[in-house]
Amino acid sequence: MSYDPSQVGLPVMDEHTAEERILAGLDEEQRAVATTLSGPLCVLAGAGTGKTRAITHRIAYGVHTGVYNPNRLLAVTFTARAAAEMRTRLRDLGVGTVQARTFHAAALRQLQYFWPHAVGGQLPGLLDHKAQIIAEAARRLRLPTDRAAIRDLAAEIEWAKVSMLTPETYLTKALDRGEPGGLDKLAVGRLFQAYEDVKGDRNLIDFEDVLLITVGILQEDPRVAATVRDQYRHFVVDEYQDVSPLQQKMLDLWLGGRDELCVVGDASQTIYSFTGATPRHLLDFPKRYPTANVVKLIRDYRSTPQVVGLANTLLNSRRSGGLTADALWSTPLHLVAQRPGGPSPEFLECSDDEAEAAAVAARIKNLIDNGTQASEIAVLFRTNGQSEAYEQALTAAGVGYQLRGGERFFARKEVRDAILQLRAASRAAEDEPLGQLVRDILGNLGYQDEAPKTGGAVREKWESLAALVALADDLVVTRSTPEHAFTLVDLVAELQERATAQHAPTVQGVTLASLHSAKGLEWDAVFLVGLSEGLMPISFADAPESVDEERRLLYVGITRAREFLNFSWSTARTPGGRANRRPSRFLDGLRPGSVGGAPTGGSQGAVRKARKTAAPSVCRVCGQVLTTGAERKIGRCSTCPPGYDEAVFEDLRQWRLQEATAADVPAFVVFTDATLMAIAEAAPQDLDELAALPGVGPSKLERYGEAVLEIVANA
Repeated sequence: MSYDPSQVGLPVMDEHTAEERILAGLDEEQRAVATTLSGPLCVLAGAGTGKTRAITHRIAYGVHTGVYNPNRLLAVTFTARAAAEMRTRLRDLGVGTVQARTFHAAALRQLQYFWPHAVGGQLPGLLDHKAQIIAEAARRLRLPTDRAAIRDLAAEIEWAKVSMLTPETYLTKALDRGEPGGLDKLAVGRLFQAYEDVKGDRNLIDFEDVLLITVGILQEDPRVAATVRDQYRHFVVDEYQDVSPLQQKMLDLWLGGRDELCVVGDASQTIYSFTGATPRHLLDFPKRYPTANVVKLIRDYRSTPQVVGLANTLLNSRRSGGLTADALWSTPLHLVAQRPGGPSPEFLECSDDEAEAAAVAARIKNLIDNGTQASEIAVLFRTNGQSEAYEQALTAAGVGYQLRGGERFFARKEVRDAILQLRAASRAAEDEPLGQLVRDILGNLGYQDEAPKTGGAVREKWESLAALVALADDLVVTRSTPEHAFTLVDLVAELQERATAQHAPTVQGVTLASLHSAKGLEWDAVFLVGLSEGLMPISFADAPESVDEERRLLYVGITRAREFLNFSWSTARTPGGRANRRPSRFLDGLRPGSVGGAPTGGSQGAVRKARKTAAPSVCRVCGQVLTTGAERKIGRCSTCPPGYDEAVFEDLRQWRLQEATAADVPAFVVFTDATLMAIAEAAPQDLDELAALPGVGPSKLERYGEAVLEIVANA
């Protein structure tokens, strides 16, 4: 079914004109994506292969040739930033009325519209954060929780809900998961129900409820489902490997049995399984849609052959399980570099964490001195707790930085003030060059063309204002047409839209970010730091599937680099500490002189299991047989009096909280309560005694051993 583009104010193009204006510059595979406009389409797109370019040009080509009505096509992705980027590209291609939203944003819009008709009354309030409600639920149940435990429990509840579990079904489906918040599964299930009760009492819904309720309405109300399916005839889903069971259910209900669906993804970039994401929907797409076209994008336009070669080698060296039974999964996309050769990746071994941070800062300073923009450099780490050392090292080297995941750009005071000034000036702006006008307006707030020589708050403020100036300069070039010059009014509207979507402009400063938060971004130079066993892969990744995900996480980090790539690790945690760390097993076969074939996690898992089996089987207090894992770990019945000083146990709990918060991991990942009890009771005097305790594996011994011994000794 076609339509006339002129009906919505778009120029009518024949296929020849559309090919010249929209398809020019696409490679053969991208063009195949852009010209396959009907039926199911699966795009397997490797890192740096231009997937967003391919699908946005596909949408534009379909609209301008009359195949798609722009008001009846919905493009969905997973972050507000990615959706904003897609909208920007579609606008530049002349199809700005096409909707590009996150799953949650699309569902919320539908829920707000249909609630009065399908349910009646006023839509409940939307809960921004779960912490307060979870804390109230825990108090109702008299369960002990701290801030780290509440964060862990919030993540667990989110996982359960996107997996479409209820408090009743959670118990049977979460047997292989850990102990979030240090609570057993029964307690978590009770807390889950109490959380839902508190929300109900306060007439609130959370973000997962938005999808769940919308799914429920679409399932139960045929009129609503028919209206939605009439509104949207074609769907495009980006980052399809990250879809959760709940999001897939939503998509199926939108489609209603139709097959006008284009999905894009890369199973090798699946790094969010802990949130419920699964690549299974991507991998099974050709099975669910036997008539689907499958197009592979493998030409990497982002990275040099040296970077691409390492990325390919890392994936091809994978030995562990995961979803290897599926041919698409077990045979990852082999990227083919399209850029000229560049420098060889560097591998740096340092004596301790402080020395590693200083060495990385020195190399960054050298890159900047030789012409690389600070905004084109990133330091990527496994846990957020690693950032502090690099913040200090960069500050000492006189290098500005921005912490991704810190204060949002549009929340900064100088940015809010700048937008207010620009909005006020737009009401009386005359026809003068926008770039200079913006500089003059922001000059009242302290902007100047030259960066200040000092660091700290002064430098950060200047970098924020400079980012707004640079954005204005870019938009003048990309948005101006012979018929319409980009004006200050247009800039204010753009900033308002970007603030809503948290689509920040580029800030001049080295980016510090976790590997997870770096997904979808790229830089000229990338420093992958802290690559030692216990951090990469992380210590709690002891199953083959979780080790595979850690490998994919490193793969994502490698493929963020366009040209310069640096791997580093340290042999000890602190200056003068014991040098008992070893480089990540993932570097075997990558770094010069190393060989592949290192164990991928199964052996470490076996060691941990053997230690647990060897734990005492009878209570050392009463002599009764111990029946639970927690009792065997501490060596006594849960009803027998503890043989430790409560103050020692509390000191260990406080230390664990600090470690978990710094590393942005659940508290039980550091040590469970049972292990802390065992440590407090045994009062180990050295690393050998500590290693003999159940729950203390080699990775945890290396990472936490000295700190634990110090706490015990001081107590």
